[in-house]
Amino acid sequence: MTTLTAEDLEFLRRPLHGFLTVAGWPVPPQPRPVWFEATDEGTLQAFSVADSPKLRALRRDPNASIVVAAPVGEPERWVAVAGRVTVEPDGARELCARLGARYWDLDNQANAGALAEMVDMDLVRFVLHPETVRRYSI
Repeated sequence: MTTLTAEDLEFLRRPLHGFLTVAGWPVPPQPRPVWFEATDEGTLQAFSVADSPKLRALRRDPNASIVVAAPVGEPERWVAVAGRVTVEPDGARELCARLGARYWDLDNQANAGALAEMVDMDLVRFVLHPETVRRYSI
């Protein structure tokens, strides 16, 4: 399957961590947790500091995957999306702010301050375009 279903999108719109694996970096592959957003177009987008190792690797080889799993205490469920990534020059700060509000309690001043610092960083947005979607649920 190459597209996300309505059920996938509902699941992926929860504040769950995605585990990003980038082709060719590091070796052996070591997934990294990321905040992400499922879009209405059926892509997944995230952000990173512009000079991060994962973005350097994605510029060399744009293949990546994100796996998202249900948390402990829920029936087993996961969605794995693999495909090509595009690095986009716009929208990273807005995405960071949106995701910060989704993942953190911003009434907590420490969280709000940390998010403000993140938004001010040199960020870029990257978009994973699904080529393969696999899923499992009980």
